[in-house]
Amino acid sequence: MTPLPPLLLEPLVRAALTEDLGPAGDITTRAVIPQGLRYKARLNARAGGTVSGMQLAEMAFHLVDPSLQIRTLCPDGSRIAAGDTLMQIDGSAASILSAERVALNFAGRLSGIATLTAAFVHAAQGTQARITCTRKTTPGLRLVEKEAVLHGGGAAHRYGLSDAILIKDNHIAAAGGIAKALQAARAQASHMRRIEIEVDTLDQLEEVLATGGADVVLLDNMDTATLTRAVACVAGRLVLEASGNMRLERIAEVAATGVDFISVGALTHSAPVLDLGLDF
Repeated sequence: MTPLPPLLLEPLVRAALTEDLGPAGDITTRAVIPQGLRYKARLNARAGGTVSGMQLAEMAFHLVDPSLQIRTLCPDGSRIAAGDTLMQIDGSAASILSAERVALNFAGRLSGIATLTAAFVHAAQGTQARITCTRKTTPGLRLVEKEAVLHGGGAAHRYGLSDAILIKDNHIAAAGGIAKALQAARAQASHMRRIEIEVDTLDQLEEVLATGGADVVLLDNMDTATLTRAVACVAGRLVLEASGNMRLERIAEVAATGVDFISVGALTHSAPVLDLGLDF
């Protein structure tokens, strides 16, 4: 996968470093580490998983000290085991220590998302269903958290409200019903924008099919038997996305219903951090 443009990532990493270093810099390192001391450090995995955030970790070290020599051994998207070395950093010990926490925060958080995504993708293997994330992301970090989902083998959903038209239950209520909402959306949509609408029942799905105008239907909080009936009802005429209460242990049976996508908010809002450490 082609890395993201550094122009998009640098503001995120610079803000994190500014937050951590504060107005006086790393006063512990300034007090304890002799000036000019050089060291070799290794970013090591303490648990297995899927890597993400290496691009940001490398950027954190280089923003603190461009002279650091960095070698990334496990690029984003790599599968790793406990004990693997992901990155080698050679140079000023003070610089390495000052960038350490920001680099690990990005790498651990994003690798956790990629690892959880990979588990969901594995559970859906053998079906046509693709695992995708949602907009339930950490404010300010959506771009890199969604990139981590891609590193884990997942698919991209909307990156923001301007990407596509997604008519949810509150939109339907405010617009006066499914038919009115779809008609208004189709009148405003360009030929480049898809329209997705959320339904909770098979009766609502039938109304969407009768009204027309949707490209994708989000089947929200349906049990597996209802999802199977929805797939049969649509018969390939629309793209179907299953969402709501999508726990890992349920993914295989949901994927087997024939839906095209399964959206999982937990990929970004509940992924545990992958245990990584920096060792001198």
